Amino acid sequence: MTTIARPAGLLLLSSAGALLAGAVVAVAAGLTLNPSDLPATLGAVAERTELHLAALALDVAGWLALLAAALTMAGPSTAVAAGLLAAAGLAGLLHDAGNLAVTQLTAVPAAAVAVLLVAKWMVNLAGLLWVAATVALSRGLSRAFRGTGAVAAASGLAAVAVPWTSGTAGPSVALEQVGYALHLPVMVWFAAVGLVSVTPVRRSERSQSRR
Repeated sequence: MTTIARPAGLLLLSSAGALLAGAVVAVAAGLTLNPSDLPATLGAVAERTELHLAALALDVAGWLALLAAALTMAGPSTAVAAGLLAAAGLAGLLHDAGNLAVTQLTAVPAAAVAVLLVAKWMVNLAGLLWVAATVALSRGLSRAFRGTGAVAAASGLAAVAVPWTSGTAGPSVALEQVGYALHLPVMVWFAAVGLVSVTPVRRSERSQSRR
């Protein structure tokens, strides 16, 4: 059965915590940066730049931790999952780079909307890769993690599908926040994997695993 090293587990926990905190800040401050309502989006960034940067900093920390976790857990039994996680981390960082660029493009709406759209599709790609990593990693874990991993992956896949269901106008702010919520089970699942990997194993359990 696949085991996750303690450093990778700590990084997975850190990643989930930072990404969740960044999402909370962005949603609470109205900074989800929806391209379908560009004037409101650019106005929010201009008025609440500090909160925008704080949410971005947390998001960057989360994607970096996910990338580091992927590199730390790389091994024969986790190679596919680690590769997918690393790719998700890189796509997430590109998403944040786009959102950071918007901070300097509030006076150039035409350029800002293009950058926002690329950033949105980058995070959508990151979500798809994360779902694939969930499926790949869960196959080597316990039955409980396989079952919950399947549920989390289905929820994450639904989140990835949200932009495709909204036509050329793109998802509304409310629908976009539904997408955030649908990604939550994937984050929680990886946090649980990380938590189990850093929890000390009792001696009796160790002796049974050696038999």
